[in-house]
Amino acid sequence: MSNQLYIEEPEVGEYRPRRRKKRHPVRTTILVLLCLVLAGTGLAGGYLWSLASTFNNKSDTIASAFPEEAGRPAESGGQNILLLGSDIRGGSGGSENLNGVPNGGRSDTMMLMHIPSNHKNVYVMSVMRDTWTDIPGYGEHKINAAMAFGGVPLLVQTLEGMFETRVDHVAIIDFAGFKNLTDALGGVEINNPAAFSAVGQDGTYFPQGAQTLDGAQALKFVRERKAFSDGDYQRVKNQQLFVKAVLARFLNADTLTNPARISEVVSEFAPYMTVDSGLDAAAIGSLGFSLRDIRSANIHFFTLPNQGIGTSADGQSIIVKDDQAIADIAAAMKADQFDEYWASTGTAGK
Repeated sequence: MSNQLYIEEPEVGEYRPRRRKKRHPVRTTILVLLCLVLAGTGLAGGYLWSLASTFNNKSDTIASAFPEEAGRPAESGGQNILLLGSDIRGGSGGSENLNGVPNGGRSDTMMLMHIPSNHKNVYVMSVMRDTWTDIPGYGEHKINAAMAFGGVPLLVQTLEGMFETRVDHVAIIDFAGFKNLTDALGGVEINNPAAFSAVGQDGTYFPQGAQTLDGAQALKFVRERKAFSDGDYQRVKNQQLFVKAVLARFLNADTLTNPARISEVVSEFAPYMTVDSGLDAAAIGSLGFSLRDIRSANIHFFTLPNQGIGTSADGQSIIVKDDQAIADIAAAMKADQFDEYWASTGTAGK
């Protein structure tokens, strides 16, 4: 696959949020993206304060999200937000060990959202969960094993080492809230490129073409992987397709001019979000205001370029990372020149 960008994928370790009722963890980036947009819609200050209060009161905080400061990369011109999701029923799941790594502690979805300092675009990069890389202190493993070995801080350290770029914030999203958001929006229309049945779940059929999904259907659509010969690759394509469709549904006049609808969205989603201590409503509001001109066309999804499927020395099926592509992405992030990088290399993968 060499040095190209592909619009495909999306893909915990103990982060110790406040204890609450058990739920199914999520696999998408939608909540953070929507919160960023919500704060930039120009709503009245008192109303935004109410939304902020709802978010702060209902969301949870990651007790320890970052590694020791010594040795971390310096801050860059833009911002990087790590978005994580784990789906027990549809992802790794289980408590057994896999090649010496607790399977239940692995993270299934990893996205790094990069926001250049000019705030004209947002780039969301999915990292395939089976990407083979060095995990500090543990040697080479699939990147999703970092969570099992050392929780969120080790995963952050692993990604910061890979991209030589600081991760500024972390957010973890639960799947149940994703389902509720879809229903709060009154359903979301997608254009499914190829028909399939959710054979890994209950056999729900998704025809080719335009269709409107409710929350339960959406959950199955983004979770399914067993129906596809390329497994996670197609699942990631479907996840990104659906996230973009949600943003398009949200970023229209019917929603943005309806305070009741926005309140419902925040109220439904916030309880299923766990964030680092610095990513509170004030921080999201400030960033959201800086992104007030962003619309769905300015949010670009792609998958970290890789060289396809390979086999590790101990016989595991892995995704072979593209070191040159990673170096190019890292350089663009550090130099705050990702718009230029996207213009020169990303258009082939759009």
